Amino acid sequence: MAPAGSKRGILERLDAGEVVIGDGGFVFALEKRGYVKAGPWTPEAAAEHPEAVRQLHREFLRAGSNVMQTFTFYASDDKLENRGHTQHFTGQQINEAACDLAREVANEGDALVAGGVSQTPSYLSCKSENDVKTIFKRQIDVFMQKNVDFLIAEYFEHVEEAEWAVQILKMTGKPVAATLCIGPEGDLNGVSPGDCAVRLVKAGAHIVGINCHFDPETCVKTVKMMKEGVERAGLKAHYMCQPLAYHTPDCNRQGFIDLPEFPFSLEPRILSRWDMQKYAREAYNAGIRYIGGCCGFEPYHIRALAEELSAERGFLPAGSEKHGIWASELKMHTKPWVRARARRDYWEKLKPASGRPYCPSMSTPDSWGVTKGHAYLMQQKEATSQEQLKVLFDKLESNYLSN
Repeated sequence: MAPAGSKRGILERLDAGEVVIGDGGFVFALEKRGYVKAGPWTPEAAAEHPEAVRQLHREFLRAGSNVMQTFTFYASDDKLENRGHTQHFTGQQINEAACDLAREVANEGDALVAGGVSQTPSYLSCKSENDVKTIFKRQIDVFMQKNVDFLIAEYFEHVEEAEWAVQILKMTGKPVAATLCIGPEGDLNGVSPGDCAVRLVKAGAHIVGINCHFDPETCVKTVKMMKEGVERAGLKAHYMCQPLAYHTPDCNRQGFIDLPEFPFSLEPRILSRWDMQKYAREAYNAGIRYIGGCCGFEPYHIRALAEELSAERGFLPAGSEKHGIWASELKMHTKPWVRARARRDYWEKLKPASGRPYCPSMSTPDSWGVTKGHAYLMQQKEATSQEQLKVLFDKLESNYLSN
């Protein structure tokens, strides 16, 4: 096992032009396994069920991940206590447990540990800059005590809040990455991807990019816009992309959370492993070198990224021991028509059917158009009341009737 600090750091790897493979979406993966509650999407499983988090880390490591991201998404105290969510662990306990698990598994391979912070209910409720930064500072204190290798500010809909996070993260002296959950239209205040990237780099981020809310095609397109903005400004940065594992051609600015299928009926949209190989190649060709995934990504998706870029990386992941390149293992299948599928051009040309004859190929997003400061987004410790829910039910019904 390699002790913390003995491996080449994230910037050393990226400066050398190496491909860094990220991991996948822990909250969605663990929700499906019964360890995360949808709605709050908080990571108390790191303390409640460490064996589940450890196993998922190991599966991503075996699939080819170079980064074990601490399972600390939404682990700020204001989120843990939001809307009647009963919590048996403090944010500090969850963050500490997540760091220990990520380090344990990272030390089983050539992986780094990244401590992550994300957007806060306090920002959406118009709390002050100091209040929001204080929340980030509490998480950072744990990451420093646990000596993570680098830090990520991820899943921010507003570049202003991401800037605040980066300003706190850079005070540690560790490398800082920052990813927004935006598309080509920009953040929820209309700031363009290029301008967002410039602001993040000026705030102190070494790596900038996109995560979540949109599919790989949209995210790669948006990172390209960020890269163009940074270069126009005469600045330098590395670029990362960690998209959804769902097709989202019908999304608006808010991304997949506006789709009527979110979050419990997204399965028909899942990308295949061959879609993932296409994503990996397009991201690499766009100059993105930190390539991973977010919600919906399972270990086999990460393995597909690692296999597509195996020539650039110089090796295959351990998980490829049980997976032939471009379905070559199907040559061993009993049925001859399945053996006939053991070739690349079959899978590249296939247009998968959904098996749902009465379902549309795309949806109409809800498009409520609410963001920071709107009454619907004001956060509270108390559980959402029936009266509050009725207002939302009526609003949703009205939207469907108008569409």
